[in-house]
Amino acid sequence: MQPQNITPARKRLYTEEERARRDATSWTLVQGILAPLQFIAFGVSLVLVIRFLMTAEGYEAATVSILVKTAFLYIIMVTGAIWEKVVFGQYLFAPAFFWEDVFSFAVIALHTFYLYGLWTGALDPTAQMLVALAAYLTYVINAGQFIWKLRMARLDAAAEDAETETRRMVEGVAA
Repeated sequence: MQPQNITPARKRLYTEEERARRDATSWTLVQGILAPLQFIAFGVSLVLVIRFLMTAEGYEAATVSILVKTAFLYIIMVTGAIWEKVVFGQYLFAPAFFWEDVFSFAVIALHTFYLYGLWTGALDPTAQMLVALAAYLTYVINAGQFIWKLRMARLDAAAEDAETETRRMVEGVAA
């Protein structure tokens, strides 16, 4: 008697059709370009925001950097929604990315609150930078969610490739 695998199979992130659409759409490449650019903007901005909070110098540079990071966020959210529509048939909250989308709205809300505070003067410069830091914390968590999903997708692809190779070998032996 052979040991049985009692670990339940995890549901795959993409169906075969969704994976084919994901691989065929140019929106996947757009996301793949925008995500690291947004991360670079985040890193530069984080340094400038912390510098301002520590020295009270560089407000303008920090502000510009936050605006650049926020622009990347809005662009990646719009293009990501288009990507989701192409791959899953709905603009947001596809089951495979539901919680990532939910948390993305928290990220957007905090970035938008920063813009409100900046444009209306409702927040002083220090408060603006603290809101930006809160927005950045949520962004890091959200980015981690997406990186985890990317990892799951790669594991799924490797498993599918292994299954295909096993089937070919079995069919070859049977022939």
